[in-house]
Amino acid sequence: MNFALGFKPLLGETNTMDNLEKQLICPICLEMFTKPVVILPCQHNLCRKCANDVFQASNPLWQSRGSTSVSTGGRFRCPSCRHEVVLDRHGVYGLQRNLLVENIIDIYKQESTRPIHPKSEQQLMCEEHDEEKINIYCLTCETPTCSMCKVFGAHKDCEVAPLQNVYKRQKTELSDGIAMLVAGNDRIQALISQLEDICRTIEENGRRQKQHLCDKFEALYAILEERKKELVQSISQEQDQKLGHVRSLIRHHGDHLEGAVKLVETAIQSMEEPQMAVFLQSTKEVFKKITDTAKASSIERTEPGYESMSHFIINTDDVADTLRTIDFLTGCQGEEGDEGYALEEGAEDLASQPSVDGDSGRH
Repeated sequence: MNFALGFKPLLGETNTMDNLEKQLICPICLEMFTKPVVILPCQHNLCRKCANDVFQASNPLWQSRGSTSVSTGGRFRCPSCRHEVVLDRHGVYGLQRNLLVENIIDIYKQESTRPIHPKSEQQLMCEEHDEEKINIYCLTCETPTCSMCKVFGAHKDCEVAPLQNVYKRQKTELSDGIAMLVAGNDRIQALISQLEDICRTIEENGRRQKQHLCDKFEALYAILEERKKELVQSISQEQDQKLGHVRSLIRHHGDHLEGAVKLVETAIQSMEEPQMAVFLQSTKEVFKKITDTAKASSIERTEPGYESMSHFIINTDDVADTLRTIDFLTGCQGEEGDEGYALEEGAEDLASQPSVDGDSGRH
């Protein structure tokens, strides 16, 4: 269906314009947005003057535009969704203008000032039937047409409805669709804010649990280090004891050897005495010393294997297996910070291992 252009709005726009006006109300002044209109990061709009009033109320020490001092910016909350808006040193003048909303306001004001019954209103004219106005809508073909087309033309077998009724209905549906989109955007923004909060919570919980895990392993390291010191001390004590005993034997036998060497030298000197009487007189004392030395020559020895330290043996296989199986507890979904770890059980197992210091194997 072809028809001439030059269409202007018909009657019945009041409800549609009212619905549109509701979307153009500032939540601060409750009036239609006053240009310039600024858009917040949460996608809500405010008059820049209203945004500045809210910002100044939240940041009383912030210097106004034109001040010679340098500002560091500030923050305030969106009056619609309470999302925190962080501004730079330009304040609200650094917010982006919503030119789309401003253009819609201009169009709305132009449409609202038009007379409801314009004197020279143009109508769409049917190109197939001269001087026939487009006054009905073909529901079957979804196109505007004229009455003659319905009676005699291509749409005689189609279902039609008054053009004005369809116009009102579709304008209302479009307005409702716009309102639905705006409401949907608000819900999506609220969801985004919620998800951002969840991200921050996940990061904080992950950091806390990592620290908790590290603390648990540090406790295990401390237990192992303390036990290692105790076992090393046990080995050192027996080592010092055996060394002291062997060294005392070395000194004792060294003193005996030194006395025996001197006695040999004395006996050799006596052998060189040419006078028999003097020789017999001097060897009497030498024989006595040789006899005493022979009696004291029993050599004290250490027992076989005395030097061995192999009885200081520990078996760490069970402990190592316990450490390798440390894992997080499954099925434990408590509040944050209350989660337990299987490594706690491993730490208790490690701490409860029997003391292995080799006391039972000492010689």
